[in-house]
Amino acid sequence: MKKFEWMEHPSDIGFRAYGKTLAQAFENAALALFEIMVDTSEVEPRERVEIELEAEDEQALLYDWLDRLLYFHDAQGLVLSKFEVELLSSPGGLKLKARAWGERFDPARHPERTAVKAMTYHMMRIEVEKDRCMVQAVVDI
Repeated sequence: MKKFEWMEHPSDIGFRAYGKTLAQAFENAALALFEIMVDTSEVEPRERVEIELEAEDEQALLYDWLDRLLYFHDAQGLVLSKFEVELLSSPGGLKLKARAWGERFDPARHPERTAVKAMTYHMMRIEVEKDRCMVQAVVDI
């Protein structure tokens, strides 16, 4: 199963990420997000960040997850390439516990591709089937 694929959009960048579980699809969505910005195969797992989020539904959680990863890129200069996500039920909806690994952005080692300004809810979609999950997102560039 492929991890993600790009989808056509007239002005922004969209992707579909896949996984056997929804958690794995969230991991692959994070990889797609950073692949927009840099070649993630050049990013070494030198630093680890821990993330915990809660949201009322799957779409809000996907948005918050990718938005938090953008925060680590924009505010702390991190590029990330490895992700482990656990999704749990919570009294308010869903909870995400995750770890992500990467390193500080270095233009000599990480040629910048496209800058991502923000996450959007535009065309966001989540499909959960028995052995296959798909999440779709569009980012503002």
